[in-house]
Amino acid sequence: MKTIGCIPLRKGSKSIKNKNKKKLVGRSLFSWVLKEAIFSSLDEVFVFTDDPEIIKFVDNQYNWTNKVKAILRGEENASDKASTESALIEFCEETQYDFQVLCLLQATSPLTTSSDINNTLDLVLNEDYDSALTVVNTHRFVWNEDGKPLNYDVFNRPRRQDFEGLLIENGAVYATTKEAFINSKNRVSGNIGLVKMPEETLYEIDNETDWSIIESLLINRLKKQKETKKITHFVLDVDGVFTDGTVLYSKDGEFAKQFDMRDGMGLEILRDNSIEVLVMTSENSELVKQRMKKLKIDNTFLGVKDKYALLQHFMSDKHINIGNIAYMGDDVNDLANMCSVGWSLTPNNAVNIVKHNADVVLSKESLGAIREACTFILNYNKRF
Repeated sequence: MKTIGCIPLRKGSKSIKNKNKKKLVGRSLFSWVLKEAIFSSLDEVFVFTDDPEIIKFVDNQYNWTNKVKAILRGEENASDKASTESALIEFCEETQYDFQVLCLLQATSPLTTSSDINNTLDLVLNEDYDSALTVVNTHRFVWNEDGKPLNYDVFNRPRRQDFEGLLIENGAVYATTKEAFINSKNRVSGNIGLVKMPEETLYEIDNETDWSIIESLLINRLKKQKETKKITHFVLDVDGVFTDGTVLYSKDGEFAKQFDMRDGMGLEILRDNSIEVLVMTSENSELVKQRMKKLKIDNTFLGVKDKYALLQHFMSDKHINIGNIAYMGDDVNDLANMCSVGWSLTPNNAVNIVKHNADVVLSKESLGAIREACTFILNYNKRF
């Protein structure tokens, strides 16, 4: 059965300006759910938006997979008064209902994982359910406005460990069969299954406070999943790592960057010790391309805005464990990777949030820091 995911995005946002494109742990908000959808069992994933910039971003940044497509959403169904159901109906008509199961994914729930998506799909595909949604089991005591408790007896207050609590819809994942959606025109209908997600996923991004809370939760989750193994791959950013971040321009554009020769020697020594070097930069620079060619770094990825998703793809494609990777970056667009890999290192002049979350803050500033990092990696690997 063909399963497809739809991530509806609106260009306008009243609570947080440009919310879907705003950086959350260094990545665009919608990228968190999109990456999980890519690595889920969904056959196709559609970003459905009225924002041409997002369509261009998706086309440019996820061309390493044929699973993702971005299509334009009509203005009428992208207003702040339009319902999600109206957008889904438009989406289904645009795609000619070419699916057996439709999965609605919400970008405002960036704590969603591929497992949550797969578990929701599984109820519809393999169990006797027409649709399914994700919920959170909360142990809060609920009251109505009349001052009456709704889920417990005030004269027999249960202990948390004895309290079943309530299942609350968290707005993250919904799945429905095509037949059920055609009949009901609703994201869930018929026999509805429930998939439990962790209690912290009850947070959705509606305001700046939610944003700060979820950013902390994401960073903590990534760090908790860390594991350390022998380092086999070293991934580096360029500007602020290979260089001091300075770029010289002429009227014809970029014409000079400064590199440290000792850094190049350090990377050569790593390769001599069977450690593969990769470069991942958001800039699409001919100067960087030529320097990496000189250093014989074949795995050089230029113009990468979603480094986290690309690194996950590289690891999956090459069957590499994330614990075998060391990563060196200096700014927020490196943060998700640095919080995930076995070892993260940063120059002494990196931005504060990166220094705060790095495993190793090097004594050297940008130029020369790579050589110091190479020495650390070689010494670390000796224990293996």
